Amino acid sequence: MNFEIIFVLGVVILMMIALIKEITRPDMIVFGVLVIFLVTGILTPEEAVAGFSNQGMLTVALLFIVAGAIQKSGLVDRGMARVLGTPKTEQRTLFRLLVPISGFSAFLNNTPIVVTLTPIIRKWCNEHNISPSKFLIPLSYASILGGILTLMGTSTNLVVHGLMLDRGMEGYSLFTLTMVSLPASLLGLIYLVTMGYKLLPNHKGLTESFSEKSKEYLIEVVIDENYPFLDNPYVGKTVEEAGLRNLEGLYLIEIIRKKEKIYPVKNSTKIKSNDRLIFTGIIDKIAELQNKKGLSIETGTNLTLDKLKNGTGQLVEVVVSHQSSLLHKTIKETQFRSKFDAGVMAVHRNNERINSKIGDISLKPGDTLLLLTGPDFYGRVLSTNDFYVVTPIEEDHPLLNKNDTKRSWFSILALVSMILLVSFDILSMFKAMSVLVILYLVFKIISPDEAKKNIQFNVLLLIASAFGVGEALFKTGAADWVANKLILLADPLGVLGLLIFLYALTAIFTEMITNNAAAVLMFPIALEAANRLSIEPIAFLVLITIAASASFLSPIGYQTNLIVYGPGGYKFSDYIKVGLPLSLIVMITTIVMVHFIWIS
Repeated sequence: MNFEIIFVLGVVILMMIALIKEITRPDMIVFGVLVIFLVTGILTPEEAVAGFSNQGMLTVALLFIVAGAIQKSGLVDRGMARVLGTPKTEQRTLFRLLVPISGFSAFLNNTPIVVTLTPIIRKWCNEHNISPSKFLIPLSYASILGGILTLMGTSTNLVVHGLMLDRGMEGYSLFTLTMVSLPASLLGLIYLVTMGYKLLPNHKGLTESFSEKSKEYLIEVVIDENYPFLDNPYVGKTVEEAGLRNLEGLYLIEIIRKKEKIYPVKNSTKIKSNDRLIFTGIIDKIAELQNKKGLSIETGTNLTLDKLKNGTGQLVEVVVSHQSSLLHKTIKETQFRSKFDAGVMAVHRNNERINSKIGDISLKPGDTLLLLTGPDFYGRVLSTNDFYVVTPIEEDHPLLNKNDTKRSWFSILALVSMILLVSFDILSMFKAMSVLVILYLVFKIISPDEAKKNIQFNVLLLIASAFGVGEALFKTGAADWVANKLILLADPLGVLGLLIFLYALTAIFTEMITNNAAAVLMFPIALEAANRLSIEPIAFLVLITIAASASFLSPIGYQTNLIVYGPGGYKFSDYIKVGLPLSLIVMITTIVMVHFIWIS
């Protein structure tokens, strides 16, 4: 082992530690490592930037736009609403839901599918007195099982495909993965509606939990009308002047003034006599308000979430995303109220409310926020990828999508046409998606601004940077060294043992460092291992491709798991309890199929 190999492996290990500890956003960490390899001469400038022009990475960018257009059409969510219908049995309804979700996810980015369907399923569950936690993890897992079925099912498949093309290999066809992953997906769906359903918890989401315990979370304070008007230290002053913005542990979310409800409350809002001030936060800090002259704390108040709303706002639940610009900042630092026209009422993490002053909470991926929104909230949220909105827009909301039916169906038919052209090898995936995006723009299915918003640039930066990290592993011989050690370790079990080690290592990486990064890091190791054993490389590459997407053990390993984490009221342990048997089913089935098709 020479110095270059030691250096590269050392930097990669440090990168993985940084990703696990969530020091900063994953794309920034991987890009930083790419810069290190560039500056130290491990990579040439051409090698470092090659990932930014990789066909697989660019296809992922196009698929973000396509998925956004299909989501905008509203056909998927309207179709799923009909599928749910009136339940005869919960498990039968779950099966009817999961099969089409897997089918859609085979051809569309599963993240917008899960984002769209989460509020619909929660609403349906509440209407039928069913715990959403019985349906939301299966929703995420079914979308993942669908994603491993085809080349375009998930970005990870396209990433490995792009790496294969860069190495002069043929790459995947649209259905190369299907013959391996279809048995695993079918067995996985059967597990989810049988044993998996029984293992799922009966949890309540943040909104339901908050509603039941609103008296524990909310304090009502009245500007005392009996206090001498001229001497009242609050009347006529702004919220900031009155010192009500920076109270210890308490957060002013709303002012009720006769029939008017003011939220989110601005610093410049003036206080009037008889105003009712609604605070949330650490209720133990109520003594701070009791000691203030001119304020009267209402005891025995019957505040509920519905009573806090008015006609222009809504109670909304959001989940902080992996790519959020809010990560590792406190709510106060983000200027959340003014940025999004919404006040934060509560923050949940790992199914527990964070009992701290709202403004001092530092946000992490998967945090669920309960918001009291103003009229501009949805307009502002359309221009950000900071979080996923998991509450349905009210039916009379002016921003509710009312896209015309002809354009909606055109978007679907155009997608199906391109899929057929790829299936018959008339067009490559990249060319087909390029044509499809142009059609969507020409026929105004989606606007240029909407297309730009749908592209997750941080994901693309992570993928492109990870290509450079993978190239460093190849170039220095680090991948060959690791592959040799894996072969020696698995030698007592032969090729089957190596398949198990490769799959398990990839699956562990994807739970810790994101699926795309795991696939790129394992690609050179799998390829070198195949070359050393004179086995068709596609056998090992299909294996790691499926393993990199089969993330069932944690909420942070895959975006769709993160989306349902808070809305389902799940704990981290719920993913392990339900996901471990599913992981073993997919692992065993994939290894058996790969061994049968390419090795035996």
